[in-house]
Amino acid sequence: MSSPEIAPVQEGEILDGKYRVDRVLGVGGMGIVVAATHVALNQRVAIKFLLPAAVGNPQIIERFAREARAAVQIQSEHVARVIDVGTLPTGSPYMVMEFLEGTDLAEAIEKGGAMPVAQAVSYVLQACEALAEAHALGIVHRDLKPANLFLARRAGRDSIVKVLDFGISKTNEKGPSGLTQTSAVMGSPFYMAPEQMMSSKDVDPRADIWALGIILYELLTGAPPFVADTMAEIVFMVTQRDAPPLVTKRADVPPELAEAIARCMLREPAQRYANVAKLAAALAPFGPPRSDISVERISRVLGASVPPSGGEAHAPHRMHATASTWANSQAGMRRPTKASLAIVLAVGACVLVLGSAILWRALRTRDAAPVTAPSVASALPSSPPANSSTAPGSSVVAALAPLPEPSAAPHPAASASAPAPVTLRTAPARPHGPSPAPSAAPAASPPPPPAANHGMSMGMKE
Repeated sequence: MSSPEIAPVQEGEILDGKYRVDRVLGVGGMGIVVAATHVALNQRVAIKFLLPAAVGNPQIIERFAREARAAVQIQSEHVARVIDVGTLPTGSPYMVMEFLEGTDLAEAIEKGGAMPVAQAVSYVLQACEALAEAHALGIVHRDLKPANLFLARRAGRDSIVKVLDFGISKTNEKGPSGLTQTSAVMGSPFYMAPEQMMSSKDVDPRADIWALGIILYELLTGAPPFVADTMAEIVFMVTQRDAPPLVTKRADVPPELAEAIARCMLREPAQRYANVAKLAAALAPFGPPRSDISVERISRVLGASVPPSGGEAHAPHRMHATASTWANSQAGMRRPTKASLAIVLAVGACVLVLGSAILWRALRTRDAAPVTAPSVASALPSSPPANSSTAPGSSVVAALAPLPEPSAAPHPAASASAPAPVTLRTAPARPHGPSPAPSAAPAASPPPPPAANHGMSMGMKE
């Protein structure tokens, strides 16, 4: 039976007065995709229908609707965008998607064989970006394979990987005999994780990580690691045997990359990468320049912290000295905010003021310290004048202040023996004003006439 014969619509038919069916693009296990044109907008679209055999199954119809809802929720550019949904008069649902021109990776492998390392890693990293958003929403694809990774061409830009068929391949319903039809219903056994073969409903995102490892293995070697003619043989190989080492199929693959792929294919889910962010970090060093950008996007979507690129696979980090990577690295650096700069300046000002205050206080304390002057007693005669009748305590006061006018002519011996006058320039506390009169001067002696100033001491120069 040809594709047009099993299609629920015919070429040239108008759906809902909006979409004109042009031709059939492809047929899958449960659905068919046709190219169409929006009549009013003259926009090319792709419309996906369920096959007539599946329309009577309520579970398949629900899963078809779930696929449309999942595709709408996932905003990644690496997922085919859903534009509209509707129902045919027969009750068969359909969804309208963006029209993609290009080829899927299964056809690319069939035509070109094994791919260069950087190119193969790039395709898987793009798929990881789509799966990161799906896993963050609790959606597990469960039918990843090269045929569901579409390499879409874009005008003036590089081709981009689009992940197809979210949700519809989750059914376990029995289909026609034959490995191809059975794999389409259950998911593709060549890419199914061991736990998915045991119980399809109990899988988690690590089942998709297994499939990504198988896909990358095939992109690098041209064939999947497990190949058999029957479903039973495939199940036995996947659940009981290890995949052949990648280096035995392709010697130029870096050992760290081969180790990362082998970890994806470990039978125990707990031993695989915990999420696609960690897988992407392990693959990025072997991808093209700017692969780190994919890792950053995936980690941001999942809210996951990952080691440096290649950290889990012990791969050496490779720097790509391009303007784009430099700009990206500078954009990722944390820049100080205005608030943090203000705090730093305030702290610096406080430290400066405090240091100045401590220095000023230290200088003031040094200036206020008492200055040890030469002994006043050594500047006076060894014995008081014979005619002095001052009280014993008054001599100390008189010695500390400028000498008053002498009450009598100085004794010649005392004048001869007196030392030279002493000048203290560092004693500003002693004013040059008149000194108080002696407290015990004789009352009967009138003041003598002024005499010549011979040997004025304590702060005066001759």
